[in-house]
Amino acid sequence: MYRSHNCGELRASHSNTEVTLSGWVQGVRDKGFMIYIDLRDRYGITQLYFDEERTPKAIMEKASKLGREFVIQVKGNVTERASKNPNIPTGDIEVVVSELTILNSSLVPPFTIEDKTDGGDDLRMKYRYIDIRRNPVKNSLIFRSKVTQAVRNYLSNDGFIEVETPYLIKSTPEGARDFVVPSRMNEGQFYALPQSPQTFKQLLMVGGMDKYFQIVKCFRDEDLRADRQPEFTQIDCEMAFVEQEDILNVFEGLTRHLLKEVNGVEIEKFPRMLYDDAMRLYGNDKPDIRFGMEFGELNAVTQHKDFGVFNNAELVVGIAVPGGNSYTRKEIDKLIDWVKRPQVGALGMIYSRCNDDGSFKSSVDKFYDQDDLAKWAEVTGAKPGDLVCVLSGETNKVRAQLSALRMELATRLGLRDPKVFAPLWVIDFPLLELDEETGHYHAMHHPFTSPKPGQLELLDTNPGDVKANAYDLVLNGNEIGGGSIRIHDKATQAIMLKHLGFSDEDARAQFGFLMDAFEYGAPPHGGLAFGLDRLVAILGGQETIRDFIAFPKNNSGRDVMIDAPAPIDDEQLKELSLKLNLKS
Repeated sequence: MYRSHNCGELRASHSNTEVTLSGWVQGVRDKGFMIYIDLRDRYGITQLYFDEERTPKAIMEKASKLGREFVIQVKGNVTERASKNPNIPTGDIEVVVSELTILNSSLVPPFTIEDKTDGGDDLRMKYRYIDIRRNPVKNSLIFRSKVTQAVRNYLSNDGFIEVETPYLIKSTPEGARDFVVPSRMNEGQFYALPQSPQTFKQLLMVGGMDKYFQIVKCFRDEDLRADRQPEFTQIDCEMAFVEQEDILNVFEGLTRHLLKEVNGVEIEKFPRMLYDDAMRLYGNDKPDIRFGMEFGELNAVTQHKDFGVFNNAELVVGIAVPGGNSYTRKEIDKLIDWVKRPQVGALGMIYSRCNDDGSFKSSVDKFYDQDDLAKWAEVTGAKPGDLVCVLSGETNKVRAQLSALRMELATRLGLRDPKVFAPLWVIDFPLLELDEETGHYHAMHHPFTSPKPGQLELLDTNPGDVKANAYDLVLNGNEIGGGSIRIHDKATQAIMLKHLGFSDEDARAQFGFLMDAFEYGAPPHGGLAFGLDRLVAILGGQETIRDFIAFPKNNSGRDVMIDAPAPIDDEQLKELSLKLNLKS
């Protein structure tokens, strides 16, 4: 038996108890005639005590040679500490050591195993197995486990069946590049790793499984934006004989359960917002509604003067920044520089100060009088003491730019409290998106999403106006889940694929198995997939997913710990009938 108790377990009530502990040496304080060692495992820290009077000389010598992260086993007696430590649960006791065994020595770790470490991101990723010993990472992984178990319990209690689907599948167009896997037994042919189990969960509905879920890895070979991973985890769910309202109710219930079970927060209201309203009021389809600063469209009150910047713009739009009139001119200039960054892309920013006396002072006073600026304040909801920030340009671009500014200002103003949770359903997305480069439409979600009832005929006349029977669940400005009611009959699926540019032959080659299945009594069905990594991070009060993943990859998609991806040798290439054609 390596231990009778863990390092976070002992209390004053255990005094005069003989115990056995095992763990890592967190730190050593050698006073010469006595030695203190902090012993750590994942449960906590216990102080060990050695002194010349009670500890055999050989054990004292061995203890004096211990280094950080040595793995040791000790036996000893629990004693109440004379100088207690209120900062740790075991701070009332220490173990007077009578036996010491070194189970394994350790090199000096490349960074300190502390909550606030001296190790940079790259270094900690290279030695991730050491980084996991730190409380922030350890606790994040334990928290993820708690969320995952709560999900499984809720769905299982609601009649969902957990079914595993294959990882080695066929490449299908779902919006991102597939990771492909060569087949040795089928020369010249390849599997693909699933971007999601979409078609398989639909086939399970055809198979009568009725309520399916799976906590599953998904893979996308795409350029990694900030805080993305090439492999990620979904809570993938599907239900048969349901309409949109049924699905929203079930997964609203799951989210409410998680917030209460994991965070102790009760939320009853899950507001719903049309996609068009989300874009008009917030500039994106995943608005953070923990704070206001809704957009005010200003075309009608700005495009009547000789200010060409506004007159020539497709959209003039502004937000009211609460208390923003206190900003100095230098601070406002920095905001203007911020929106001009390439990541945002605005050409500039116009502003209007809302003074406490009801007057206004703007950067375009030459063109707009007090009555004009009062209308700006009215449209944006600005009050005395606020600052109105205005951008203009092409509608979609300027909305995205102002959305970025809104989030930046909210962060600076402390309006994005991670302990406050504001869920939101966004519904009625467009079914199709126009690719401006090619002039062709593609599915906004995926090719199996059904149009809203009664809108199928619009595909022939006004495809851009067709709404999808789709929905996203947003939490604190992050999309944590999304799904749709699926197409469940072959004829409608064929129409959809035709409008996405698939020939009959291409449709048969890509999705013949699914369309064949639809001819054998496919029920109406729909579902939703949560992004588990993102959901866990937000529930944990963070927006960075990496510390909630045991072994993440960096922004280049590399695992710097195991040095992957890596070349394979010529013999493997030959066996797989592959030949490299690398650019020098």
